[in-house]
Amino acid sequence: MAGVNRYFRNAKISEARFRQLLRCFALDMTATQTAQMTGRSLRGTNQIFLRLREKLAQECEKNSPFSGDLEADESYFGPRRVRGRRGRGAGNKTIIFGLLKCDDQVYAEIVPNALKTTLQAMIRGKASLESVVRTDRWRGYDGLVGLGFDRHLRGNHGDNEFALGPNHINGIESFWSYAKHRLVKFHGMRKTTFHLHLKETQFRFNQRKNNLYKVLLSILRKDPL
Repeated sequence: MAGVNRYFRNAKISEARFRQLLRCFALDMTATQTAQMTGRSLRGTNQIFLRLREKLAQECEKNSPFSGDLEADESYFGPRRVRGRRGRGAGNKTIIFGLLKCDDQVYAEIVPNALKTTLQAMIRGKASLESVVRTDRWRGYDGLVGLGFDRHLRGNHGDNEFALGPNHINGIESFWSYAKHRLVKFHGMRKTTFHLHLKETQFRFNQRKNNLYKVLLSILRKDPL
């Protein structure tokens, strides 16, 4: 018998073994690496990691709306651009919208396109109207003040304006860099699970100053898998 596991309801794995897996997860080891290190099956490890990602996705939804000094941007994840196809996000890419509270936390979500209606709906749903919103000059961000936001500051990537003065979105750019560097190690993933990997990346970024293993233990102690 596995015994009582405070972090995993009806678990067929002991608490000690589960904590071992949780340490590997906190260290950002893949399921394959973890299975090899712990001697557990890859299938069983994958199932637990999937449950953990679902839990983190739930936690991520608790951190909005954002308020204060915010940066909004969109980025494109996936294969290289298709030759002969041009334009914003050309090629078979997944579009991610991001909203970052400066020097603090980020919110990231998959969106179907980078149109004005889509981007403004995301900002309106995740940011309080008292916020200062910083973006680039993409037309999808036109009209935010008309929606009721206090201020909308804009810069231009091409002219390197984000590196000068207060009108920059360098913070959200650092998240895009972190996310793309982290996700590439999975060597591609199913579209059905990409959302969970994205939310895990968001959670890790937001907890970057904390001991992630202890954070996970605290979450699961209050609300077990």
